[in-house]
Amino acid sequence: MFDKILIANRGEIAVRVIRTCKSLGIETVAVFSDADRRNLHVQLADEAVWIGGAHAQDSYLYIRKVIDAALSSDCQAIHPGYGFLSENHEFAKAVELADLTFIGPSAETISIMGDKITSKNMAIKAGVPVISGHTNNLVDAAEAINIAATIGYPVLLKPAAGGGGKGMRIVHKPEEMDDALASCRQETKKAFGDDRIFLERYIPSPRHVEIQIIADNHGHVVHLGERECSIQRRYQKIIEESPSLGVGDELRAQMGTAACELARRVGYTNAGTIEYVMDADGRFYFLEMNTRLQVEHPVTEMVTGLDLVELQLRVAAGEPLPITQDDVSIKGWSIEARICAEDPEKGFIPATGMVTRYAEPKGKQVRVDSGVHTGSKVDVYYDSLLAKVICFGKDREEARLMLVDALNGYHIEGMRTNLDFVNAILTHQAFIEGKLSTGFIDAYFEGSLPITGTAPESLIPSALAAALIYHIRTVAVRESLRPMVSQIGGKGTSNKLHNYMVRSEKEVFDINLEGSQSGRYWKIKVNGKPHTVETPKFEFYRRRLKLNINGDFQRFRTRINRRFIYMAHCGVCLTFEIYTPKEWAVLKYMPVNVDKEPENVLFCPMPGLVVNVLAKKGDRVFRGQSLAIIESMKMESGVASPCDGVVSQAVVKPGQAVEAGDVLIRFE
Repeated sequence: MFDKILIANRGEIAVRVIRTCKSLGIETVAVFSDADRRNLHVQLADEAVWIGGAHAQDSYLYIRKVIDAALSSDCQAIHPGYGFLSENHEFAKAVELADLTFIGPSAETISIMGDKITSKNMAIKAGVPVISGHTNNLVDAAEAINIAATIGYPVLLKPAAGGGGKGMRIVHKPEEMDDALASCRQETKKAFGDDRIFLERYIPSPRHVEIQIIADNHGHVVHLGERECSIQRRYQKIIEESPSLGVGDELRAQMGTAACELARRVGYTNAGTIEYVMDADGRFYFLEMNTRLQVEHPVTEMVTGLDLVELQLRVAAGEPLPITQDDVSIKGWSIEARICAEDPEKGFIPATGMVTRYAEPKGKQVRVDSGVHTGSKVDVYYDSLLAKVICFGKDREEARLMLVDALNGYHIEGMRTNLDFVNAILTHQAFIEGKLSTGFIDAYFEGSLPITGTAPESLIPSALAAALIYHIRTVAVRESLRPMVSQIGGKGTSNKLHNYMVRSEKEVFDINLEGSQSGRYWKIKVNGKPHTVETPKFEFYRRRLKLNINGDFQRFRTRINRRFIYMAHCGVCLTFEIYTPKEWAVLKYMPVNVDKEPENVLFCPMPGLVVNVLAKKGDRVFRGQSLAIIESMKMESGVASPCDGVVSQAVVKPGQAVEAGDVLIRFE
């Protein structure tokens, strides 16, 4: 086994690898850029080496600097994590030439399986089912139209290199092919330095299911079951689980056998993932192979009891696998939610900032893989993934409820995140029923909100909690003015009946509170319906509330501004206004103020780099038309016009750095 390794990555995966290395007594060396000097992985590693500027090209993607850092630190091996250089065959080769061990497959294998055309042809030779299509580089749109005519529309244009949805386009008819192919080539050339595009039949709303494999250098290959990864936005996974509701024992064996056979054919070693798509009839087709550890690997670890990073290290050190296929068993269920710095209400555009408050959920069946803590800075330079919350249960429903509760108690402040959006998915009836597909979000959500809306009954716990917080704070303020100061929820709380009107955006709740002398137990009526409530814990600093409502413990995240109480619970985020009945009687007849933003300017919605300006002075533009392209956190996003109008000035230029709120374009 190795004595010291370098981790050529950052964030939560670097922290994850460090955790296993510590348990095995392996020293770790972190690398960091200018943007990551104070980040968590740097603090947790035994040593840390600065490798360059904030831009990934100057640091985490700079092969020579990473290898020099390993050599100068007397490391024996390099773990690439995922992203950055993890699937770069030139990096793997350079590691080998430096007489270091690459903790992953060989450079040749990465090259073969990292190419979508070559890997698909290899899958065909291995007898793995593939989607019908054309596995050679398309010459032009005319060739693509001829091929599409033979397999039928819609078809999917895909890049031979890379992944993550970049360079992919769905084409529904011949007239769309020319523009779609040109866009694909341009995007994939910029993202991967390779403009080869191939074509295959498009399967609408499939399930995305993948098989985890691990192989050693002694000819042993085993699979560790499947993961369901169908919940995606922009072709990026956000919720994963193991096992899959769509896969039974027989199908699991078929998919696993096919994955292992493909791995053997290419001489694969270390951890890898064969990704499939499944149609409505349960037929599976090869999609691609990821020649690295996956972001969602914890769900496999939870149901198998195995440490995949430890297996990676042992295989890379030349040890045989300590398990056979017969040793692998799937027990229970695990679900993971990716927590990203992004704004679901604005099309999932990246968000930046500093983590000002941070508190993780805890529990025997709860795991948090995080790369941030209070004080961490989230910049525009890297991926938006902050952390992953993974929960385990004896069955899917227990795991789901555990994860919902964990997210209710997960507190991050300082930037927008998708935390409540993923919780809204987990509590959606279609998810509960297992109606999963890659089109789930499009089918059931409009932007960040469920299409079906939120039933008023589901808001009762939050409305009840908001009224209780307001009441307890009010009592605390009054008591603090008396000679004998009492604590929040402590002795001295009156058991008198108190009445409040609690208003959300659309609903009004009539709430009556009656507390015990201790201030811990309450009888509360909401619109006449009785509830019993116990207040065991309220962390004011972390702004977390835990209540026992009718015998069921529930967690809330909250922010308080006098009579305005923000509550986040089970994916629903609302600000409640608290009034006495007399105040409400006056207020409900007052007109509502409507703030309207000026429409003669286009503001930048996020910090980043201007890639392109799509309009110039004098151009007539229309509401919703993309007028600028901003790159942030490795993603390009179009910024749409807020109005119909004529451009009077393009304020920014390509290559210019911008901040959220900067003016991009002015209109006449």
